Amino acid sequence: MSSTESAAHELQDRAVLWSIGEIRAGDVVTAACDALVAGLDSPALRALAACTRAEADYDVPEILPSALDELGLAFYAVGSVAGQEAAARALAGQMLAGELTPPELAFRIHQRFGHELPLAERLAELDDEYDMLDYGGGRAPSEVDAEVTAEARRLAQQPRVSLEPMDAPI
Repeated sequence: MSSTESAAHELQDRAVLWSIGEIRAGDVVTAACDALVAGLDSPALRALAACTRAEADYDVPEILPSALDELGLAFYAVGSVAGQEAAARALAGQMLAGELTPPELAFRIHQRFGHELPLAERLAELDDEYDMLDYGGGRAPSEVDAEVTAEARRLAQQPRVSLEPMDAPI
C-alpha cells in the first residue's frame, strides 16, 4: 500500500472513530495534516489540516464531510450501521497494529455497540467471556485473546467502504 493510500485509510478511520466519539476532533486534524504530508491534497483537506486544536471541535463537523468527499472517501452519518461497521473495522485495525490489546478491543466494541451490531457481535460475546475469567470460568485468557485476534483479522478483511448510498432517501 502506498503512503497516500495508507494516509487515506488512516484519515477515513479517524473520521469514523471521531463520529462515534472514540477520538477527539483534534485527532482528525492530525490525520488531515499527515494526509497532506503523504501527498493527498484538496481544498477542504487543507482547510481541515489548518484547524487549530481550539477550533477543531467547531470546524471538523463542518469541514470533514467535504474533505472526505473531495478525496473520494466515505462520510458515514452518525449512528448509521455502515458507520458503526466502519468504526468496528477501524478499532480492529488498531488492535492488529498493537495500539489496543485484545481485551481492550472487545471491551470497546461491547461498550460502543453492545450486542446490537451483527458484524462485531462475537467481540461483544468475547468481552463477556473476559468478565467470566474473573470468576474462574472456562477458558484460559490466552485462548480468548487468540479468538479476539482472529475476529479482529476477520473484521480487518471486510471491505473498507460501504456500497450503500450515504444519503439515500427513506
